[in-house]
Amino acid sequence: MSERPDGRKFDEMRDIEAKVGVIKEADGSAMFRIGKTIAIAGVYGPRKVYPRHLEDPEKAVLKCYYDMYSFSVPERKRPGPDRRSIELSMVIKNALLPSIFLKEYPKSQIDVFVSIIQADAGTRCAAISAASMALADAGIAMKDVVSSVAVGHVNNDVVIDLNKEEEDIEGTSDIPMAYMPRMKKITLLQLDGKMPKEKLKEAIELGIKSCEKVYEIQKKALKEKYTK
Repeated sequence: MSERPDGRKFDEMRDIEAKVGVIKEADGSAMFRIGKTIAIAGVYGPRKVYPRHLEDPEKAVLKCYYDMYSFSVPERKRPGPDRRSIELSMVIKNALLPSIFLKEYPKSQIDVFVSIIQADAGTRCAAISAASMALADAGIAMKDVVSSVAVGHVNNDVVIDLNKEEEDIEGTSDIPMAYMPRMKKITLLQLDGKMPKEKLKEAIELGIKSCEKVYEIQKKALKEKYTK
């Protein structure tokens, strides 16, 4: 592939925008946009566990809910949770868990709701980045903010931040990643498709560098709210 469909360099992400405090009723909230993909996250808690039998006397229970709005994609999506949204809710939860000091909040639960209001690939990564910012905005004790981006293998080239057009190219592989830059810890690494071993190493290195760039944008958005 001599060039990408939208003219970006192989290591160039789409335009990114991030804000916190976008939902007044939430304890913490954030908007994260990468290209045309937009995720809105709201955090509620720590609060009482429901149902009560799920209560943990030693730490908080983290619950994540991911959904794509019906109008977020050209082909109208059926409203409400489906198998994919349930699976991605678990993926997001697992990516966030290593970053949170859950033992600071025994006998409580923290609810994270993420909605995709516009989708053009990379929705789970945008959701993770938005959710982590919302947790920080809610004042939840955290080891680090989690940053996320997808790396792709398109026509034998490793590229960052696939858009929908690139995802649809036959033979494309997709690697969603999440990373805690200060802790230097990967919290999510998935591979959808196949990739040569040497390309996989290159992809992970590119993903880490790109997550570090996302991290700076997330930190700036959090600082801006409180400096204002």
